Amino acid sequence: MTANTTSSEQSLQDYLDQGLRGMWYPVLASWEVGNNPVGITRLEQQIVVWRDGEGQIHALEDRCPHRGARLSMGWNLGDRIACWYHGVEVGGDGTVKDVPAVDRCPLVGQKCLRSYPAKEAYGAVFLYFGVTADEAPAELTFPQELADEASYSNFLCTASWDCNYQYALENVMDPMHGTYLHSSSHSMAEGDRKADMGLEPTDSGFIFKKNGQIGVNFDWVEFGSSGAYWMRLSIPYKKRFGPGGHFWIIGMVVPEDKDHCRVFFWRIRKVKDWQRDMWRFMYRNRLESLHWDVLEQDRIVLENMAPNARGREYLYQHDVGLSRLRRLMQKEAQKQLATLREREAAQ
Repeated sequence: MTANTTSSEQSLQDYLDQGLRGMWYPVLASWEVGNNPVGITRLEQQIVVWRDGEGQIHALEDRCPHRGARLSMGWNLGDRIACWYHGVEVGGDGTVKDVPAVDRCPLVGQKCLRSYPAKEAYGAVFLYFGVTADEAPAELTFPQELADEASYSNFLCTASWDCNYQYALENVMDPMHGTYLHSSSHSMAEGDRKADMGLEPTDSGFIFKKNGQIGVNFDWVEFGSSGAYWMRLSIPYKKRFGPGGHFWIIGMVVPEDKDHCRVFFWRIRKVKDWQRDMWRFMYRNRLESLHWDVLEQDRIVLENMAPNARGREYLYQHDVGLSRLRRLMQKEAQKQLATLREREAAQ
């Protein structure tokens, strides 16, 4: 919600366009957070992110409680951040720690800002966006291809796209586009250009797949919800692309605002020992640019969709996966809006 909009005034689609809450999102690559505070916009919320002296991540509203200056323009003091404007110091929990310009200032000790639970995993910074500010964070678990670091090796790729995050999610939930949009790529030129599609439920979501064709192209995708929304797929790789069998991708998307998002893709192979070293060398030297070419094709199409494209669609059988995802997200948005309205009514 924007600052001037209450949940009772907000439509379901507006809420979805801003981004679902009640989950973890990757917001930055770990390497992007160094000694200086970083200001970001995620789910239309302005946030400052920084590391303390122990390397731990902290995240707050990017707003000084004194006059509203951006804390991301200030100084990193370790467990707190100091505003550039007047030096007000705010801790990682959102509590004012010091107002150096005034003795015994009543602002000291007050919790004035929203803080965001933060953690790092697999090269990314994750923040928890609760439906309400005081909500305890959900447990966050990851697919095996990320969690089993002894057996799998990954590279994180992240980029900002000028489209709503729902377009990016739905793009991955559409295996059939690979046969056409990516037909000239190094890995998706094979297989039938027609397919009958099917859904298969899982413990954390569902699989959407081509019936009768597996292990040829981008033939299936899994959607899962385990503290965060993620998508998993595999693409068969020829032996000349190095050891490790199928090429795995785990994807996540975080909204920035209604018209921009940030995509995160972990590119993974099952390799150990010397094969891991070979795979990582080949990826950096030969394969990475090819993968970026594929992502660029997705980005160009999504950034140039017709105005209100999702409101004027004619869906067919290949779109069952994204339709299922839309219904799931709409149901969750209704639940979250109801929670917010109950909270407002009780105040």
